[in-house]
Amino acid sequence: MLKRLLSGALLLTLVVACSKAGNQGTPGAGVEPGHLRIAVQSDVKNLNPLLNSNTTDVLVDALMFEPLIVPDSKGTMQPMLATTVPTLHNGGITDHGLTITYHLRTDAKWTDGKPVTAADVIFSWKAIMNPNNDVISRHGYTDIASIDDPTPYTVVVHLKKPFAPFVDTFFTNSDQPYFVAPAHVLARYPNLNTIPFNSEPLVSDGPFRFGDWVHGDHITLLRNDNFFLGKPKLKTITIRIIPDENTTINLLRTHDIDWMFQASISNYPVIKNIPGIDIRWMSANGFSGIYVNTQRPFLKSLRVRQAVDAAIDKQRIIDTLTFGQEKLALADVPPFMWSYDPNVKAIGYDPAKARALLDAAGWKVGPGGIRVKNGQQLELVLVTDNSNATRVKKSVIIQAMLRKVGINVQVKYFAGDVLFAPASVGGILQGGKFDLALAGWYAGIDPDDSTQTTCANVAPAGYNYSRYCNPEMEALQKVALTSYDRATRKKAYAKIQQLLATDVPMIYLYYERQMEPISTSFKGFAPNHVVESWNAWQWSI
Repeated sequence: MLKRLLSGALLLTLVVACSKAGNQGTPGAGVEPGHLRIAVQSDVKNLNPLLNSNTTDVLVDALMFEPLIVPDSKGTMQPMLATTVPTLHNGGITDHGLTITYHLRTDAKWTDGKPVTAADVIFSWKAIMNPNNDVISRHGYTDIASIDDPTPYTVVVHLKKPFAPFVDTFFTNSDQPYFVAPAHVLARYPNLNTIPFNSEPLVSDGPFRFGDWVHGDHITLLRNDNFFLGKPKLKTITIRIIPDENTTINLLRTHDIDWMFQASISNYPVIKNIPGIDIRWMSANGFSGIYVNTQRPFLKSLRVRQAVDAAIDKQRIIDTLTFGQEKLALADVPPFMWSYDPNVKAIGYDPAKARALLDAAGWKVGPGGIRVKNGQQLELVLVTDNSNATRVKKSVIIQAMLRKVGINVQVKYFAGDVLFAPASVGGILQGGKFDLALAGWYAGIDPDDSTQTTCANVAPAGYNYSRYCNPEMEALQKVALTSYDRATRKKAYAKIQQLLATDVPMIYLYYERQMEPISTSFKGFAPNHVVESWNAWQWSI
C-alpha cells in the first residue's frame, strides 16, 4: 500500500474477540456439520458483484466472487486474485504513484472452467464506469486514465492524477467493495441492471457457487470444489432472510441458525446468555449516526443543523441502547485509525444551546411548543430501516429529544433493501427523500471519507447522502487524497474531522463495533474491519 510504505507501519487494529459474557455451552443437536446457516435482516437487491449497495449484498458477493487483494483480520493487505500487493518497494507502484501494476494468479478459474484474466479486470472497471449501469459509487475508478494488459495475467493501471488510497480502493474492501466479474459472461450486455445473471450468477470464482435464491426467503450457496485456494471446508451455506430480530434470536436459541449477521446491539442482554452462542465484536472503520440532508429547506441553515446536534443526548443513547458497549464519536474516524484526532471539538449535548440556536435562526416557539417561522412549523422527516431493532428504538428516543427543543419529527420506516437501494429503483437515501436518516457506515481500510463528503459524490453519484458540498472540504480532501506523505494526510484529516463536527452534515453518535453472534461450533470466523466473509473458504462447522 502506497501510503504505508511512504510513512511507516500501518497502525490499524481490528478487534475481533469473543465476548467475555458469551456462553460457552454445548450448541446442541441443531448444528448441521458442513452446513452454515446465516440469518440476515433484509434480502439482497441482486447478486451481481458490481451492483452491490449495502453490507448484506457485500456479504453474499464475497462468498462467490473475489477481489484483487483483501485486508486480513489485522488489516494487513493480502493478495487474492493478484499474486502480490503493489507497493513502491516491489515495483508495483511507479511513475510517482501514477502507474500501478498487478500480476494475477494463473490458477484462478471461473466455475465454468475459464481462467480469470486481465480481461476480466478491465471489463469490470469499464462496467463500473458505464453510465448506464446502476453502480452506487465510482470513487477511485474515475481517477483511472486507462488500463493495459501486456499479458493475460498482467494489469497495468494508469492514473490521471495521484490518488493516495488507490491500492486500498481498486477491487478490494474499500468503502464500496467491488469484486472482479466474468467478462465472457457479461460483456455482451449494454448495461447490467436487469440481466438474468443478477438473480442467477452461475459463473463465479469464489469459494462458493450459486445454488438458488428464493426472494424474500433464502439464498443457497454450494461449495466450489475448484476454488484456487483449496476446497472450502463447508459444503453448503444457507442465507435466510428474517426481518424480525426476535424470530432470529429464537432460532439462535434452538440452534436453527449459526450466525446472526450484524445483530442489533439492543439485543445484547438477551443474546449474551444463550447457551452455545459466542458474541464476536468487529471493530469497523465506521460509525452509527444521522445523515442530515443539507439540501432540504430547513436544514440548509447551519444553526438548525447545529441545534439538532446539540439537542441529542448521545451518551444516553449509548447507555440505553448499547449497554455501554460503544464509544461516543467525535467525528467519522474511530480511535484505532492512524488519522484519528482526539482534539476534535464536537457539539455536545446542550438543550439550552439548541434552543438559542433555533431562536437565532428565526424559529420561535409556537402553539404546542413546536417552533414556527414564516407560518411554517419546524417539522423534519426522519427515516430508518424497520428491521434493525436498535435503530427503531433510537428513532423514538431522538424524536422525543428533538420535540423538547421545539422540533416536530415524523418517523418513517422502510425495509433495508428500499432504504439503501439505488435511486433508480426508489432508494430513499440515494433519492434524498428524507431530512434526517438513521443509519450506519462502514468505510474501507484507508481513512478516505471523500465518498461521503465531497461534491462529486453527492448522491446518487456516490454515498454523500447528506448532499454536503463545501469549498473548504473540497480543498482539504484534495490534500488528503493526492499526498503520499502520511503526516501531511493526517493533518488534513484532522481539519476534515473538525469541519464535519462544526458543519454537521452528519451527526455522529458512536463508533461502530458490530455485534456478530455465532455458534460456538462455527470455526474460522475472522472478519476484517470491512467484510465479514472475506475468508469463507477457511470456515467450518
